[in-house]
Amino acid sequence: ATVESTSGSVFNVNAVLNGDLEFGVVQSDRQYQAYNGLAEWSESGKQTDLRSAFSVHPESITLIVSEKSGIREIKDLKGKRINLGNPGSGQLQNSKDVLEAAGLTERDLSAEYVKAVEAPGLLQDERLDAFFYTVGHPNGNIKEATSGRIKVSIVPIKGQGIDEMLKRYPYYAKSIIPRSFYPYALNTEDIETIGVKATFVTSKKVDEDIVYAITKEVFENFEDFKSLHPAYQVLT
Repeated sequence: ATVESTSGSVFNVNAVLNGDLEFGVVQSDRQYQAYNGLAEWSESGKQTDLRSAFSVHPESITLIVSEKSGIREIKDLKGKRINLGNPGSGQLQNSKDVLEAAGLTERDLSAEYVKAVEAPGLLQDERLDAFFYTVGHPNGNIKEATSGRIKVSIVPIKGQGIDEMLKRYPYYAKSIIPRSFYPYALNTEDIETIGVKATFVTSKKVDEDIVYAITKEVFENFEDFKSLHPAYQVLT
């Protein structure tokens, strides 16, 4: 077995369906959209060969802002330099959904589309005012963003527009980012937000014995699996 770094959920779904990958990690919202022929799959139709092996960890939509930006809530993003996420990532769609819930679009911002791992450095270099990152916590890149010269905070993603969004999209759910994960952020309490689940997907074309063997290996060595990433520590 080999492990590849890819550009995100959309790539992983398509690679699994094309047979380029046997398994991939995909945000649950992208899995839902692909299976139901929505978003990027609206032209190609329902991807009913897609299969979910198991859920992995929660991924929270995280909005990091510099203190200098004056951003205190989502609507304050208007006119600011914001990284929404790279094309093909689940995060980009999450960012757009949050903006829509606040009555904003990409055109209301000075939007950037770089990979999430590049955004903390750009914020610390004062080339960004804020960035979205859909990720499991605690996360090293978020720690980097909160530990630099530029003081930052994590903005809550909540309100009436978000509540309506949760009703509209069944794959989103409320989540909490513990303040203790990022002691150098300016937040004084835990952060309310929303998120999705990271899911381990495959295709119905992959032999059932292979899917069973991989799943069995993970769950029979669960403590070792949890040690692979800090975000897995919440798994039970």
